[in-house]
Amino acid sequence: MIIEKSRDYYGAYAENGDGIYAAGETIEEVQADTLRAIELIKSELPEAQWPKVLKSDYEIIWKFDAESFLSYYSTILTLTGLQRITGINSKQLSHYATGHRKPSPKTVSRIQEGLNRFSEMLSHIQLM
Repeated sequence: MIIEKSRDYYGAYAENGDGIYAAGETIEEVQADTLRAIELIKSELPEAQWPKVLKSDYEIIWKFDAESFLSYYSTILTLTGLQRITGINSKQLSHYATGHRKPSPKTVSRIQEGLNRFSEMLSHIQLM
């Protein structure tokens, strides 16, 4: 599911399943609405009309554009923290989060790699 931010809400659509759409004020609402949309399709349409992806086992993978991710998660991960994780200046990250600028594919890759490193580091921590 591709998640994108608009002025008033977040929206999502399946890149591999026509007719699967969702919306909400938060990412959690979009994710819940996605599950409702899938259940609605399965309960209201004959299987022959389901998107092909729903006719077998599937896994939902959430994909964000940089603006949506940075805008939403900057309430959890500060831009200063993201600067430490990614090596990208927090002011530049702010421009991406507000949509004033779009990051290049290389910059998106740097953000993704920094988040992956941080996630990997967290996955090895055990609190006592």
